[in-house]
Amino acid sequence: MATAKINPCTGSTLLQPISDLINLPIDQVNFVVCQLFALLTAVWFRLYLHPSKTSTFVRHFVATLLGFYFALFCFGWYALHFVFQSGITYTIMILAGAEHMHKYCFVVALGYLSLCQVTRVYIFDYGMYSADFTGPMMIITQKITSLAFEIHDGLARKDEQLTPSQRRLAVRRMPSLLEYFSYNCNFMGILVGPTSSYKDYIAFIEGTAYHSKYSETNGKENGKYKQSEPSPKMEVIHKLAVCAISLLVYLTVSKRFSVERNVDDAFIASTPFYTRVIYLYLSMLTTRPKYYFAWTLADAINNAAGFGFNGYNKDGTPRWDLVSNIRIANIEFATSFKTFLDNWNIQTALWLKRVCYERCPYNPTAATFLLSAIWHGVYPGYYLTFLTGIVMTKTARAIRHNVRQYFLGSSTHKLIYDVITGAGTQVAISYTVVPFVLLSVPPSLKFYKSCYFCLHIICFLVITMLSLKPRQIRDKPTENSLHQEHLQGGLVGNNSHSATDNNSNQKRKAT
Repeated sequence: MATAKINPCTGSTLLQPISDLINLPIDQVNFVVCQLFALLTAVWFRLYLHPSKTSTFVRHFVATLLGFYFALFCFGWYALHFVFQSGITYTIMILAGAEHMHKYCFVVALGYLSLCQVTRVYIFDYGMYSADFTGPMMIITQKITSLAFEIHDGLARKDEQLTPSQRRLAVRRMPSLLEYFSYNCNFMGILVGPTSSYKDYIAFIEGTAYHSKYSETNGKENGKYKQSEPSPKMEVIHKLAVCAISLLVYLTVSKRFSVERNVDDAFIASTPFYTRVIYLYLSMLTTRPKYYFAWTLADAINNAAGFGFNGYNKDGTPRWDLVSNIRIANIEFATSFKTFLDNWNIQTALWLKRVCYERCPYNPTAATFLLSAIWHGVYPGYYLTFLTGIVMTKTARAIRHNVRQYFLGSSTHKLIYDVITGAGTQVAISYTVVPFVLLSVPPSLKFYKSCYFCLHIICFLVITMLSLKPRQIRDKPTENSLHQEHLQGGLVGNNSHSATDNNSNQKRKAT
């Protein structure tokens, strides 16, 4: 008799009957149920534990306690890794001092995450794409390292040494242990995130987020909307509708366009190349709705709790995108590599920018891609994707800087440019991320070989040709236009802080 494989990463088995009924792994069922319960809890948290009704201590304590409960329910004793990782880095912050804590916390947090990823992948369940305990640790790692750099900026550096963005996010005092665990492990973001700045989270807990955002809006235009605290109800309903559509699309369509078919011998041998390109795009397109579902639901949970308010639009409608992780329309209709990555996993993009790209003195683009690969995990496919991404990024930037200017003379020419670059972007993204989905090296190289490494070769040719272009021709645009193109040509996530970051002439980064 065959013995059923037991997943060591599974927490509670209370929902096993539901798992058997709908034929989904128990840890996935636990994850979805906890997120739905977190949504209901978030509404209760906003209404009954409002800052005007209770103390910040109670809000911190309840948010942390519920977060640990969800973690235990989903991951069992593996949730202790969250406590240990947070605890050891908090000890480092206390003992190391503000001058060097950011370096030690970065190495320890990322190293501990990598150790857990190696253990999970090579000891337990290689290739399993179910819920696992290292997923929340990835978010906690972002929060630990972000906070360490923000404390370093606030306590060990002078204001004139900081960029406007760093100055705004700088933390001027050491958090208490409860504040630290609440920030890392609160129930709203323990399972999926997203990452947020420590100051934004504390402003939400203390109830000062609305006041600070009010002061940033135009009083003449939006003054009449400042009389009451805005409700997130309609935004939450809208995001839940997006979740439902994303889940429906994923469950009904994704199985028809398997990514693995791109490396099937029979499919490669019998299918014309242009048809394989179309199938490649469709197969990668149908993998995205599961991310849309998870990230949009996480965003809705935060909004339901009252976290995520980002001021008002000019028409007076409230914005709830402070911690949003995706902008779906911008992703699907992106006309450049940059635009796609700007709107995908936005909070991770901001984390990479703030802890690596802005601070790395040598080749920040490559360093940021490398950090992103290490953070994602130890599957070799991740590294193939990010190595290819470096080349794609440099190529896209070179083409934009040297070609786009010739299509801006008329709306028709610009439309043609947008259509061509839009199609090229979707194909390039799909080509780049295939190893990310396939995970291992042999099928990834088999895919690239079946495509004759065409985009790799094109990228190297483009970079070489443009680098050999006469300098006076390359430098034909004005210095100011080149500066603007540089700001537009990099890769960085855009959120509420992007205006500040752009004004400070920040370097760009890639996820």
